[in-house]
Amino acid sequence: MSAVASLKAPFFDSVLIANRGEIALRIQRACRQLGLRSIMVCSEADRDAPYRETADEFVCIGPSPAAQSYLNRDAVLAAAVTTGAGAIHPGYGFLSENAAFADAVEALGLTFIGPRASEIRMMGDKIAAKQAMMAAGVPCVPGPDTALSEDLAEVANVAETIGYPVIVKAAGGGGGRGMRVVSSAHELAGAVIVTREEARRAFGKPELYIEKFLQHPRHVEIQVLCDNYGQGIWLGARDCSMQRRHQKVIEEAPAPSIPADVVARIGDRCVAACKQIGYRGVGTFEFLYEDNEFYFIEMNTRLQVEHPVTEMTSGIDIVREQLRVAQGYQLELSQADVGCFGHSLECRINAEDPFTFAASPGLISAISLPGGPGVRVDTHVGPGYKVPPQYDSMIAKLIVHAPTRDQAITRMRVALSEMRVEGIATNIALHRAIFEDPSFCRGGTDIHHLEKWLAERRAAS
Repeated sequence: MSAVASLKAPFFDSVLIANRGEIALRIQRACRQLGLRSIMVCSEADRDAPYRETADEFVCIGPSPAAQSYLNRDAVLAAAVTTGAGAIHPGYGFLSENAAFADAVEALGLTFIGPRASEIRMMGDKIAAKQAMMAAGVPCVPGPDTALSEDLAEVANVAETIGYPVIVKAAGGGGGRGMRVVSSAHELAGAVIVTREEARRAFGKPELYIEKFLQHPRHVEIQVLCDNYGQGIWLGARDCSMQRRHQKVIEEAPAPSIPADVVARIGDRCVAACKQIGYRGVGTFEFLYEDNEFYFIEMNTRLQVEHPVTEMTSGIDIVREQLRVAQGYQLELSQADVGCFGHSLECRINAEDPFTFAASPGLISAISLPGGPGVRVDTHVGPGYKVPPQYDSMIAKLIVHAPTRDQAITRMRVALSEMRVEGIATNIALHRAIFEDPSFCRGGTDIHHLEKWLAERRAAS
């Protein structure tokens, strides 16, 4: 597809925000700064969301369960038509990477604030995505760029060629589901059979692929921003290696201890790949990084939860630029205009027990947020807010920025010591403990570090 396959990006002056929580408020603020009318949708559980006070319009689209509200395509589209919205911003999660929804939005003559449905489909299929990246010269994890055969003998030959350990993955998977690590040949057949069935049930497609299993990688991301005119830029690297069960807990930018010239080379390849497939809007290339090498694993075709750390280090309002690109404006920045200034860290503050991770919905009786230079809190909650049990447990993102990583760590420690949420359990105590962990503070921990650290902590208690 040509990089300028579609220059049609109709101007709009109103945006329906098809999401909830802190990201809905974040998008609303960007709309207000650009003079765009913001239309907020809600489920019955979110009728009293604080951001309704600053919305131009607030519409209930269904009952509390997400399947009947935020995931209900017909309800969201009906709300957009009824309110006269010119565009729909899906945020992250929910319908943000749903190609059929993107198609339906465009079919109504509205603007989907994201890439085209064809790009969502391509990058949502891990095999197609790997093929596209290999064609663009983006380094990938060793393994074939085709689906696994139904013949287990052929699968065994592929695994032997790659070398154990390998990982079997669902082509349509995501979120840490539909994957199994295989350490030896005798485990392979069972892993393939179980993962194929899991893929069929969870994602509606049984196709699998196989790759080399990297044993001590870091999770490093490259943020990109592309317009409708073949222009694209990358905005630096993020490290998201502090994970539990494939869910990110802490993110930072830039990724520590990776040479700037190495990051620049991979960033340039990511932009080249975007131009080759005609990508528009914001996106994130996710890599495993091991032994000074990058290996592509997937692309998220949406705004990321952790975009604030890139905003803090680049000085670029990513959501504002995303909206402008969707309106049809050309990027005002070239790659030469993009810098990386200082260091930023983000803690995801969740309504959950800090060490058992049991969800803790309920009424927030009191809350005290940190402040001072270089401290940012993205949240929609306040005193009297009732955290509903139906959705993701994240209630806030605590972000800091400082000239150096060590200074950012110190600033985060102070900010965490000031933050108080009463009435429910939160994971603030977990974050405070992590920021005293010497290995994390040195930087460069791999994706398994947090799980091991938690296991050691449990064993010692």
